[in-house]
Amino acid sequence: MKNPTTSRSEQHTAFEVLCVFLRLGCTCFGGPIAHIGYFRREFVERRRWVDDATFSDLFALCSFLPGPASSQVGFSIGLLRAGWWGGAAAWLGFTLPSALLMAAYASVARSLDNTIGAGLVHGLKLVAVAIVAQAIWDMARRLCPDGPRAAIALAALAVLSVLDTVYAQIFVIGGGALLGLVFCRIPATANPHSASRDAHAFALPRSASGIALALFCVLLAGLPALEALLPSAWLLRLFDVFYRCGALVFGGGHVVLPLLQQATVTSGWVSATDFLAGYGAAQAVPGPLFTFASYLGWIMSPPAHHAFGALCAILGIFLPGLLLVIAVLPHWQALRARPAVAALLAGANAAVVGLLASAFHSPVWTSAVLSPIDFAVAVIALLLLTRWRISPLFVVLLCAAAGIAEAFLY
Repeated sequence: MKNPTTSRSEQHTAFEVLCVFLRLGCTCFGGPIAHIGYFRREFVERRRWVDDATFSDLFALCSFLPGPASSQVGFSIGLLRAGWWGGAAAWLGFTLPSALLMAAYASVARSLDNTIGAGLVHGLKLVAVAIVAQAIWDMARRLCPDGPRAAIALAALAVLSVLDTVYAQIFVIGGGALLGLVFCRIPATANPHSASRDAHAFALPRSASGIALALFCVLLAGLPALEALLPSAWLLRLFDVFYRCGALVFGGGHVVLPLLQQATVTSGWVSATDFLAGYGAAQAVPGPLFTFASYLGWIMSPPAHHAFGALCAILGIFLPGLLLVIAVLPHWQALRARPAVAALLAGANAAVVGLLASAFHSPVWTSAVLSPIDFAVAVIALLLLTRWRISPLFVVLLCAAAGIAEAFLY
């Protein structure tokens, strides 16, 4: 494995990394867990850029941190393969295709003001019902396997049913982490077989780790203060919204839904209909689900600055997760061996299940399921995803067709 600080002559070309991840960005459908499967086949089995133990450690690290796990794993592999430019190339290649597709959809979404367009938008909202229901079920089984964690999830759901503030999600995640520290007993996950052999693979300069952590904290705390000084700087406000969401997303792509909904719909920047239509469309494109931010940034921006808004949103939502990878990577082997860290994470992840369940009720269910036909389509879509493991792309097409047909019938 190559250290990111080695000389350029010793590094593999970042262009090679860009080409590989660009292909993956065009073909990786199915969400974060599916992406990890694609990555393992590509980089462990086929190309042998990392060994299995290193890949498992990278996945464990990125599951531990806030942010989009599959993008963070890809960034880490690019970083180890070709240094800093390799990390940037991996992120760009994996993100660019879906970000462009979502921006393109945003550019035409509001012109779909006819029967076909209305039916298409409604069908995409039904996709969101099935996708989020599947995510809740999968996450509940994986993250709430015992009584204490199930209780934390239910407590989070109860709190969110009565709290309706911008800080409710932060309170729930932080409270879940503290409850996990008290009530969850999770064994340490250090891998003694990989720690000595692969520790060098995680070597980064301590200065880089410190700078990344400091920048993460400065942006998290400083952006709101800067926004207060410059209230007319809409681009700064938009960046702050997406940076804060990216910094607080524990649990993967679908958990970004309630945070973005609170930040964009509740604040009045985006209508619930536009929001859910974009979220449904995000299921039809390859790559990371976080590129939903490209769609939101486009429609939240003034007409002459749509592209800048989309770019700002993408950078804002991905940056905190990538900074945290750089900050924690050198310390991961020691950090993951601490039971207290595992307990904190277990409680936070259990609270995330309650957070997603709250978002499933409103706005996902209440905005999409308006008739018995809607209910039937959503149930069929869910069964296709969970029982028969049908491709999400096929489910998107099916729901879109059902929505258009229903629009013509009624």
